[in-house]
Amino acid sequence: MSLARESALPHPEKATARQSPPDDTSSEFTPLLRAVKGQELLDRRPGWYVRTIVTNALGLAAVVTGMVLIGDSWWVLALAPVLAVLCARTAFIGHDAGHAQISGNRVTNRRIGLIHGNLLLGMSYAWWNDKHSRHHANPNHIDKDPDVAADVLVFTSKQAATRTGFRGWLTRHQAWLFFPLTLLEGLALKLYGFQDLRRQSGRERLVEGALLVAHVAGYVALLLTTMPLTHALVFAALHQALFGLHLGMAFAPNHKGMDMPDPDGEKWGHLRRQVLTSRNIRGSFLTDWFLGGLNYQVEHHLFPSMPRPHLRLAQPMVKAHCRDLGIPYTETGLIDSYRQALRHMHEVGEPLRADI
Repeated sequence: MSLARESALPHPEKATARQSPPDDTSSEFTPLLRAVKGQELLDRRPGWYVRTIVTNALGLAAVVTGMVLIGDSWWVLALAPVLAVLCARTAFIGHDAGHAQISGNRVTNRRIGLIHGNLLLGMSYAWWNDKHSRHHANPNHIDKDPDVAADVLVFTSKQAATRTGFRGWLTRHQAWLFFPLTLLEGLALKLYGFQDLRRQSGRERLVEGALLVAHVAGYVALLLTTMPLTHALVFAALHQALFGLHLGMAFAPNHKGMDMPDPDGEKWGHLRRQVLTSRNIRGSFLTDWFLGGLNYQVEHHLFPSMPRPHLRLAQPMVKAHCRDLGIPYTETGLIDSYRQALRHMHEVGEPLRADI
């Protein structure tokens, strides 16, 4: 199960390069880009990321130590949710590396992405970059954004009209099934990484594949050497389910239920294409931490290479610029964001429910 599908694309480092905001000379975006650069908000924050990476690594090490010490007891299951949360932090670091937020050096970003994606999570860095760069280029575009392609879930009435049988049942109930389905996302991400190896070639396939295999072997070995088999099976199921749920909770509010560009209609410039299709989540620093900075989805899409700690600082400038241009800037609470996304999916499935 996945909320998006894979397909062949250029090398991930080239995909990363495409994610930098364009020098839009057409009008609306240029003044904002100039102002953001003037505040040095596109300058990288290596010290912040070093602290974040080290803190996350220490947290992972602490969980592994706890597994070793209490693995014979069912109390070890209490560490599974903690590990799921730390794995989500790991995914956010890999995400930022893919956007070149951490370093200006492609090799450095790729190495960080491979360690945090392939090795620590069993999630292909190359696959993720390819898919995610297409999403950033054309968010919510039904023909170009893989995140709204018809798969397990659908996002338009046109997609829903073609669903029959079991897929039709899924579409009718997809709003209710969304969060239960995310429990499988952690495993799905691993599967798609291995499937993507067929697209890759040469050294990239060798490195990606070796690290994915190393993750699986290391994960299984860790479980089986620290706890009995029954404990290990329950721990793995709980950990992977909560990890997938956490990622689903972080990504679901961002675009679901927002404007979807008409493929045959008006062509939006960079500013409108990113702002009108994205939704921000209000909250505190705890929200920033829990959602990995993705709660500033508008700013992230306008400036994908902007370091995570700068997104909050850029928000007032972006909101003011949109207000001056009369462009709607969407921001809501976390719970309401889920309500809006689920309502959209429920409405998409309505025609199929009416036919019953």
